[in-house]
Amino acid sequence: MVITRLILCALALSMIEFSMCHLLKTSVTCLDCPTNSDLAGIRILIKCNQVKNLAMATTNEHGVFETQLPSSNCQAKILGGPKQLYISKKTMVTSIMKVQETDSYTTSQPLSFYTSCPLSQNHDGKCGTRNDAIGRKIGSSKTVDLPLPKEWGLAPSSYYVPFVPIIGIP
Repeated sequence: MVITRLILCALALSMIEFSMCHLLKTSVTCLDCPTNSDLAGIRILIKCNQVKNLAMATTNEHGVFETQLPSSNCQAKILGGPKQLYISKKTMVTSIMKVQETDSYTTSQPLSFYTSCPLSQNHDGKCGTRNDAIGRKIGSSKTVDLPLPKEWGLAPSSYYVPFVPIIGIP
């Protein structure tokens, strides 16, 4: 009887997972927002090496977020927010490092974003892109629908008027 109790206790203790708590506490920065603007709802994705599960954090009204890290070798990435965000590729992803003399972690570079397209990206095709590679505007793709009598039983003319069959070309 004593042996079975010891075995059951050993099994129960073996199923308990002991893990160290890694707390990430940092914030995001808006580069073109007015002071005291609401930064709530911005989603941050945290991916750690050799861990399948991703951690997710959401900022509060001051842009601060905190979450538990599955391990210590991680990276943070801004996913998006309730409004359109413009993020530089250089500041989109950053590594996470330990804060000196504490048990918490922070980002190595600040996670920053814009709420409108920055002037530096307006002309190089990042934010205000044109419709084609040379910068021309492409016209509307609206089709022409010719009125056909319903008695003919044909499909709308927009299905076959712009189509030119290639027949007899070797």
